[in-house]
Amino acid sequence: MFLPYVLPVPSPQTPAFGPGFAPPRHGLDRLRDRFVWAVQRRAAAPAVKRLNGLRVGLGVPPVRSVSDIYLRADLLIYLTAEPFEYPRRQWPPSVRQVGPGLWAPAGEAPGWLADLPRPRVLVSISTEFQDDGAIVAAALAGLAGEPGSVIVTSAAVDPAQFTQPGDNVRIERFLPHGAVIREVDVVVTHGGMGTVQRTLAAGVPLVVVPWGRDQSETAQRVVHCGAGVALRPDKLTPERLRQAVRQARHKSAGAAAVARSFTDTGGASYAADLLTDLLTASAAER
Repeated sequence: MFLPYVLPVPSPQTPAFGPGFAPPRHGLDRLRDRFVWAVQRRAAAPAVKRLNGLRVGLGVPPVRSVSDIYLRADLLIYLTAEPFEYPRRQWPPSVRQVGPGLWAPAGEAPGWLADLPRPRVLVSISTEFQDDGAIVAAALAGLAGEPGSVIVTSAAVDPAQFTQPGDNVRIERFLPHGAVIREVDVVVTHGGMGTVQRTLAAGVPLVVVPWGRDQSETAQRVVHCGAGVALRPDKLTPERLRQAVRQARHKSAGAAAVARSFTDTGGASYAADLLTDLLTASAAER
C-alpha cells in the first residue's frame, strides 16, 4: 500500500485525525483525542461492517477499524517524512516514510516570471472544486500595494471572476508548480498535500488557509514544524492574510529544514528498494 495523505492511525504522540489538532501536550489533550477517535470509530462502524462482509466473501480476515486497514499490508510506503509529519516514538513496523511523491509532467516556468519583482507570492487553490476562490480574492486585496508581486493559479475556479489589480499581478488557470514554486518566496494555499509538500520540498514557506477535507491536518503540520502560518477560513480577511504573508516570510529556516529531511529520507529510490526487498522476500517464501 502507498499513502500520500496523513496516516489515520493513533499513537500516544499524535492527535486524533481530522480536526487539525496540535500534538497532545497533557492529559486533557489525550482524553480529547481518545474521545474523538471513539466517536469516529462509531461513525465508521456501518462502513467497516459492509467492508468486512466483502472481505469475508473473498476469504480475507476482517478489519477492526478504519485505522486497521492501513496496517494490514506487508508494507505501507508513506509519502512524507518528519518533521513535517509528527514524530512518533514507535512507528508501526510496516510503515516506511520515503518523503513526498514529487513527480510531475515536464514544464518550464513562464518567461514573464523572471521579470516580476520580489518578494513573489504564489496563491494556489484546489484543482478539485471546493469554492475556495475567497483565498484568491483576499490575497489580491490584501497584497495590493505591498512590495513585490503576486502570481495566482485559480485551477478549478474560473480566473475571469478575479480582477488583475496591477502589472505586478499575474492570474493564470494553471502553471507548472514544479518549475514555478522554486522561483517564489511564499506560497498561499488551501492546504492540499500535493501543493504543501512540493512547496516545502523547495524550501519555501507557506500560508495555509485550510478549506476542507484533510487540509486542517496539513495546515497544523506546517505550523508545528515552523515552516509557515495557518489562517482559519472563518478568520480570512485581506488584512489578516497580508499579515500572515509577512509572518511566513520569516519561516524560511523551518521550510529549509523540512526540505533537507525530505531529501534525506530517500524518495523514490528508497521506495523502489523497499518494493524490491518485499518482492524478493515473497519470491523466496514461494
